[in-house]
Amino acid sequence: MANGNFVDYVKIYLRSGDGGAGSAHFYRAKGILKGGPDGGDGGRGGDIILKGNRNLWTLLGFKYRKHTKAAHGGGGRENNQYGADADDIILEVPVGTLVRNPDTGDVLFEIAEHDQETVIVPGGRGGKGNTFFKSSTHQTPRYAQPGEEGEEVWRILELKLLADVGLVGLPNVGKSTLLSVMSAAKPEIANYEFTTLVPNIGMVQYRDGKSFAMADIPGIIEGAHEGKGLGHRFLRHIERNATLLFCIPADADDIRGQYQILLNELRQYNPELIDKPRILALTRADMVDEELKQLRKEEIPTDLQHLYISSITGEGITELKDLLYEKVIAEREDGDDQKMAMEGE
Repeated sequence: MANGNFVDYVKIYLRSGDGGAGSAHFYRAKGILKGGPDGGDGGRGGDIILKGNRNLWTLLGFKYRKHTKAAHGGGGRENNQYGADADDIILEVPVGTLVRNPDTGDVLFEIAEHDQETVIVPGGRGGKGNTFFKSSTHQTPRYAQPGEEGEEVWRILELKLLADVGLVGLPNVGKSTLLSVMSAAKPEIANYEFTTLVPNIGMVQYRDGKSFAMADIPGIIEGAHEGKGLGHRFLRHIERNATLLFCIPADADDIRGQYQILLNELRQYNPELIDKPRILALTRADMVDEELKQLRKEEIPTDLQHLYISSITGEGITELKDLLYEKVIAEREDGDDQKMAMEGE
């Protein structure tokens, strides 16, 4: 996905439709000069609805459509004819899209599933015609309701990528190369920092037609939790990854130090990220020999599984796929159990 085509944060203006006015009409016909009320109700104004689409990975469409207005409902007419309801507008968004109030920053709701539909701005109700107000004590009401006005709001759409595995590391540690080797994704790759400026998603094909999604998050720098280097924009995507794959070069000067920097940035941004399953991949294994691996054993953190990999020679890639898929399946089953438990309550 080209950098310019990835949009994960937009502010949009939305205006739902007004309800149609009710009619204050009285029946008239040849020989009937004073018929009763026959004004119909007005139609409903159009809603604006968000719908989840798992085939979308970006909010790019809203970059060129920042204003959306729904149509108004039709007015009621004589002979108790109701005004037409206006068509709703359905805006498709990627699964994992949050909707925020721009004034308070509060999350209003989340589109978490494919085909999930949520009304983001309801249309106005149609006004009642004078027929509605007729009663035994008031048989000739000469009034009808105006339609209810629609709502106009500004909303923030914020995308958090849904992926089974998120690649976490400092800039230029080989994450993009690893993603390109393990999936069909074609991220930009070069030997300088910050080649990756937006997240990239790739589908990793496993055995027997099974697969899982892997996201390459732009390199994290120290201070990212404070917003340095667009840290907040990068880190929020990690919140939706079920498993984190820490990537540190096998020939790094301080493996443990790099790991602690990454861990601290995640902890400072959101302490819950520390509870996610994580694996350490020591990349560029082709740059170190077995003797150096033995000498550096004590530098490797002991609180997580680790393995040496090389995107160049293929060392450890199959084993990494096995380990990641094992973690992914465990997280999926745990999520299914939690969902069933909530539905049973």
